[in-house]
Amino acid sequence: MAGIKPSRRAALGLGGAALVGAAAVGLMAKRKGEVQATGPYRRIATEEAFATPALMAESKRILEAGGVEPGFAKMGKFVFGNGVAQRFLHGRLLDLGDKRIAQMDADGVDLAVISITSPGVQVFEASRAVGIAAEANDILSAAVRARPTRFAGLAAVAPQAPDLAAKELERAKGLGLKGFLINSHTFSEYLDMAKFAPILEAAEALDMPLYLHPREPGGNSVTPYLDYGLYFATWGFAAETALHAMRLIMSGTFDRYPKLRVALGHMGEGLPFWLERIDNRYQRQALGGANAWLKRLPSDYFRDNFVITTSGMTDDASLRLAIDVLGIDKVQFSGDYPYEDVHVGVQRMMTAKITEAERRAIFDTNATTFWNLPPAVKAP
Repeated sequence: MAGIKPSRRAALGLGGAALVGAAAVGLMAKRKGEVQATGPYRRIATEEAFATPALMAESKRILEAGGVEPGFAKMGKFVFGNGVAQRFLHGRLLDLGDKRIAQMDADGVDLAVISITSPGVQVFEASRAVGIAAEANDILSAAVRARPTRFAGLAAVAPQAPDLAAKELERAKGLGLKGFLINSHTFSEYLDMAKFAPILEAAEALDMPLYLHPREPGGNSVTPYLDYGLYFATWGFAAETALHAMRLIMSGTFDRYPKLRVALGHMGEGLPFWLERIDNRYQRQALGGANAWLKRLPSDYFRDNFVITTSGMTDDASLRLAIDVLGIDKVQFSGDYPYEDVHVGVQRMMTAKITEAERRAIFDTNATTFWNLPPAVKAP
């Protein structure tokens, strides 16, 4: 990370991507006032994480007990461990009050769409997962009610219990939450499987968009990722989440649920770059009788049913490709707090080689429309 020498990182114990992000947050806190959050439109950040004390406690308990998925065993110590940097990160994740607002002001973010940190409740036993998700939704919705012009929220659900997850999604909509987030696989199972149909049915019926968020690959598939830190955000997160999105597309999920809407972070987890190749191979496979059951090309579903956010991706080339491939209305800004340097993300978007109309769409109008956010409050 710029500004932190390797020796300094080691001294701080910042061995993982999440903890490097936490250190960045500490540096950002000194920048208050550098970026003004006022302007002709809002700057909305759409993948901003939080945690609850119960989530933290249960994550630590199962990690200490052992026997967890090998990817989570490695990732968990970086997010839920007891080191100095982890404790700093915990303070950021647990806060839904004045300190978070102050950091948003320093970073230049007007409204944060907040959701549960990865892997959420998806590594817990079902009954514990259901209860912790419901409590998280109560806590988040209360924070939104307290600061409705600064916070919006996405619900947590426990896919381990699909029928109860569908009911919780309905309850969460009543609480004012604007969608829901699932951290990719749940014990190596994916949402295209028939058992998860109640969740997708409820999401479509309630018009609650899904944020499909990364986590480390599951089961034995994580093994080649465990070396060199590849299981984490460097590569494994994107590979895992792109796979999940492709399973939804290629399984015909969007033929069954044509109004289901999905957001993918990190500039679409690489999929916008691959769409032409995916269509080409799909058509050739279809000629041979393989997976020829889709009503449309894979890219059609991606363009119609998905949006992407910029979380952690700040280069102009990726942004330009996403706009050119998907259209400007499909791209939203995300800071990825507290895991990324949100200040840098805002600054890079402000200086990106795009038009002011495109900048406004990415920062404000696209997210407002997709998540059905309340309009900005006009200054007196």
